[in-house]
Amino acid sequence: MKSLYLLRHAKSSWSVAGLSDQQRPLNKRGLNDAPMMGQRFEARGERLDHIVSSPALRAQTTAELFAEACGFDSDEIEINPDLYFLGSGSIEDVILAQDDRLTSLMLVFHNPDITHFANSIDYEFHVDNIPTCGLIKLNCDIAQWRDWSRSNTGFDYFDFPKNDAGVVQCSP
Repeated sequence: MKSLYLLRHAKSSWSVAGLSDQQRPLNKRGLNDAPMMGQRFEARGERLDHIVSSPALRAQTTAELFAEACGFDSDEIEINPDLYFLGSGSIEDVILAQDDRLTSLMLVFHNPDITHFANSIDYEFHVDNIPTCGLIKLNCDIAQWRDWSRSNTGFDYFDFPKNDAGVVQCSP
């Protein structure tokens, strides 16, 4: 069994004119939400073996702040351009290429890709929009990442910064 975590980048800033989409930083709320979500993750006893982030600044910063808050070495975050608005096929390619020694993997990327991808996993779970810094945990009934598919993957939980309950259980 392997665990796959999908994390949408935290709230970004639009206040600096002239920046490219990839250069947009996090705003104040985003800078607070990312470590808070990392602390919640750690409080649940979760652990990460690897984090792969989109190259966009807002995704990288989210990954770094989340990682530091849950005890993962932020210097070990892998940056992968396939997570920057290239669709479900690229997301799948990132998953399938992972080292089989990893039991837990986090992908940090963007909407609408993260919402579309999450909704394609399990017909019993649907969300209209994964909010900024929203986190989904998927359980994958596999021994090797190259065997990952939607049919051997199911939801465990969904969490987001404004969720006062802490997590929303998604498994039946």
